[in-house]
Amino acid sequence: MAPRVAKRPFTFTGCVELRQTLDVHALDERELGHRLQEVPAESIFFHTFGYFLRHRPVTTAYGNDFARWAALELGDRTLTERLAVVDPFAFPDVDALREHLVTIVQDHLRGRDESRRVEFDRAFHFQRSHLVEVPLGLTATNLTEFRAGLASVDASAIYLHIVETRARSERSTGDFAEWLRTSLDLSALAQRFDHLDPYLTTLERVRGRLLGLLDEALESERP
Repeated sequence: MAPRVAKRPFTFTGCVELRQTLDVHALDERELGHRLQEVPAESIFFHTFGYFLRHRPVTTAYGNDFARWAALELGDRTLTERLAVVDPFAFPDVDALREHLVTIVQDHLRGRDESRRVEFDRAFHFQRSHLVEVPLGLTATNLTEFRAGLASVDASAIYLHIVETRARSERSTGDFAEWLRTSLDLSALAQRFDHLDPYLTTLERVRGRLLGLLDEALESERP
């Protein structure tokens, strides 16, 4: 059986993150709560969704930069645990995510006169970033080529096509799933792609799970 040919090819694109450190810092939990209300939405995005692009496997459990800071610099286990379970994909927009983070910090501080304060070099330094898309020279016209491309592309392409696209657009689906659905008419496979949540895992693990789904789909197409 000849492989199903896509209505349009998929073009893999990677990205490079250009970071900007803001002149906004927090030395304790109380200041963190205040700064979360003040910083641009792009900074909230950077420290939550953008975390997936930067973190290593050993930091997976934190889920975002705020939880990581609470754990490594403040040593506040309770706050760490409350921040670490915040899944940014569960919110309709960044402002709703911001409000939830602020509420967590405020609830944590309720009834406390003092908060843990650190030196400036251990402060939380707010940042934001701009992504520059980088063409990778890889395209796919069928499922086999798509599987080969996904296996070899830079991990930043996984982030761009899954995390960034879902977070920035009004679509609740990533680029991979959208292509499978609209160009290959593989709605069931696209749905399985969409159900894969990158929260609390690494981009390489996400890649591995997607490749597993593709292997199953390719096996089922064989005569």
